[in-house]
Amino acid sequence: MTNEELKKSYHKLEQLVLILMILALPIFGMVYLYFISGNLNWNLPQLPGFVNGLLVGFSIGLLVAQYVKFHQDVKAGKGSPDLMEKVSVYIHSTRIRFYFLFLTSLICAIGLLFFKSEIYVVLFAVALVFFSLAKPTPDRIKRLFRLNKEDAEFVRLISRPD
Repeated sequence: MTNEELKKSYHKLEQLVLILMILALPIFGMVYLYFISGNLNWNLPQLPGFVNGLLVGFSIGLLVAQYVKFHQDVKAGKGSPDLMEKVSVYIHSTRIRFYFLFLTSLICAIGLLFFKSEIYVVLFAVALVFFSLAKPTPDRIKRLFRLNKEDAEFVRLISRPD
C-alpha cells in the first residue's frame, strides 16, 4: 500500500467512524425519549421474554468481541516489521470494531423499544464509551504499536487533512 492509499484509507476510516456515530446517537436518542416519556403508544407486538435475553446476550457478546478481536489483530500486527502493514491492520481492525459497536447500538435501541429495560441504556452507554475511546488517532496508533519517533511522525502526517 502506498502512502497516498494509506492516507486515503485513514481518512475514509475517520469518516466512517463519524457517520456511524451520527447514525447511532439519534436512533437510540429517539427511542430513549420515547422510553422516558411513557405516554406514547406505538402498539408494538409483545415479543417473548427469551428474545430479551438474546438481545442482551448478543449486545454483551458484541461488546466483548469487538474488544478482543481488535486487540488480537493489533497483537498480530505488532509482529510485522513494516509500518505500512501495521497501519493497514489498524485501519481494518478499527473499521470492524466500529461496525460491531454500531450493531450493538442498533440492538440496544431495538431492545429498549420493545422491552423498555434499563439494561439497554447501560449497554448503549458502554458502546458510547468505546465509540469515544476507540476513535482513530495518531497517538493511539503510536501507543498500540509502540512506534519510534520517525514512524509516529509518519502516522501523524497521514492523519493530517489534505
